Amino acid sequence: MHPGSHFAFGTHPKHGFVASSTASMPAHLAHWFLEREQFEPVPDEPGLYRLSEPERDGARRTRQAVLDLRSHGYTVRANIRLDPMQSATAARPARPNGLQGRRSRLAQAAAGRTTQRATAPTTSPPSARPIPPKPTYAPTAHLTAETGRSR
Repeated sequence: MHPGSHFAFGTHPKHGFVASSTASMPAHLAHWFLEREQFEPVPDEPGLYRLSEPERDGARRTRQAVLDLRSHGYTVRANIRLDPMQSATAARPARPNGLQGRRSRLAQAAAGRTTQRATAPTTSPPSARPIPPKPTYAPTAHLTAETGRSR
């Protein structure tokens, strides 16, 4: 293992996906990080941790642990299968689910014109509201006076 690395990830014939820390990493800190990444200490093998429930998408979870520890600034060594930087090209092929086509259609619809919004008038509106002409007759208004509250 390289002297500057902090963690190492790999596979073990008996324990499955495993991780360990180097001497450059304090043991209590390595234990804390690896437990948060769902690794548990292997009994009778100090410094070795195994992934809990490896049958539940173990390779992806281990790659995610490698990525998480690197994002925290630690140097991590992993075999090719578990290294997200090296196995990115070997990832499973993307299955078409129609999302890309739907997003493309939505983007085209958002960029196009719509009939629901009126186009802006080409001439500017008058600055003042016109005053209506004065009526030639006297309007009559019949107001009824109410007293009290209605029920």
